[in-house]
Amino acid sequence: MSILYIRLPFVSVTDSALHWLCPYALVSARNRIEREGIELLSNLSEIINKAQRIVLLLNSSNVTVRRLQTPPLSTANLKAALPGLVEDQLLCDPSECVIVAGDLLDGFRTIAVMQRALLDFLASTFASFGAKRISALPTQLCLPWQAGHVTAAISETAVDIVLRLSEQDGVGLAISIDQDEPAETMAIQALCAMVPEAPITLYAPQVQAYQQAIEDAGALHGRIQVFADNWLHWINGANITKIDLMAELDTESASRLDLRPWRWPLALATAVLLINAASLNIDWWRLRSQTSALRTSMTQIYKSAYPKESVILDPLAQMKQKISIARHISGNATPDDLTYIAAAAGKALTGLATGNIVAELEYRDHALFVKLKPSMDAPTQQMKEALARQDFTLDLAPEQSGALTWKIRSMK
Repeated sequence: MSILYIRLPFVSVTDSALHWLCPYALVSARNRIEREGIELLSNLSEIINKAQRIVLLLNSSNVTVRRLQTPPLSTANLKAALPGLVEDQLLCDPSECVIVAGDLLDGFRTIAVMQRALLDFLASTFASFGAKRISALPTQLCLPWQAGHVTAAISETAVDIVLRLSEQDGVGLAISIDQDEPAETMAIQALCAMVPEAPITLYAPQVQAYQQAIEDAGALHGRIQVFADNWLHWINGANITKIDLMAELDTESASRLDLRPWRWPLALATAVLLINAASLNIDWWRLRSQTSALRTSMTQIYKSAYPKESVILDPLAQMKQKISIARHISGNATPDDLTYIAAAAGKALTGLATGNIVAELEYRDHALFVKLKPSMDAPTQQMKEALARQDFTLDLAPEQSGALTWKIRSMK
């Protein structure tokens, strides 16, 4: 997953985002820096659009980081209590800010505060460039930290100084440039005023110029060590920082789902569903038309055979009933008549030569029930095979009074 890291300058909602001069680094899926430099934000639109994640390192002058003692509250209760906890330390209404709390450590939490309007502005700006997932981290907490030391970083223009005072605390300082004095000298003086005693690790864009400014200041006794600024420590710090202000922003860009790679699969799946639904409906209409035509044909045949019949509910069943009645009238037995079934049963029993095993015969529901004598062994399987050769079936009926009963029915 490619990640684009961008260090933002001090911004306001009245600025034109296209003219922001931003250091950036594009990191590949293998955690290698593929591209870095300083560009106008407008020139980074193509990279922003292609990157799968955007990590914004917020300017320290735009986000406030504080350490506050908080009671052990649940996440929901802490979120509701945060505005009241930080209200006396803000110059604006807490309802106009996004407030994010870090982990509880020794009864204290790191609290990051930023104006909601500005964070909304950043979210909409990068979303307009095609950003998919956006994270916004305080720059102060992305600097490396070493116990007993203060870490500082100075921007290219020597206007902003970022300080990490401890593992959970950091501040930012914006200084004004005097044309009569070098920017490096002013930055070192401001840094010494902010940190009067502790040793300082300084990351600067021009190492020699700041080392010369330290020597000119004198009496520092090696308290400030200068190193070349690079993206490695910013990336490592961003990866372990848990405070993400964009995650608390109630906007669409906070958790944007990138559907663009799925456009064609979704379109294809939708087309397949539509085609299947259309084919099912076409088949249903075709079968319904065939059913209607078949029923109409059967009704016409029945009417032609029995023109005086006025009520036709089920032409097939009524036709079978008429045929059965006609056979009875003509003296021909039907396969489900008592005499027809009894004759078949008698023929099957005679072929088995089992003697008289029948105790009772009962005819109902077009079936013959043969109740056997209790003391007799019932050749049920042989009887079933003999009846099957005559197109009859034999099933066992529920026993009554301990007697076995056969249920014989015609297959026709």
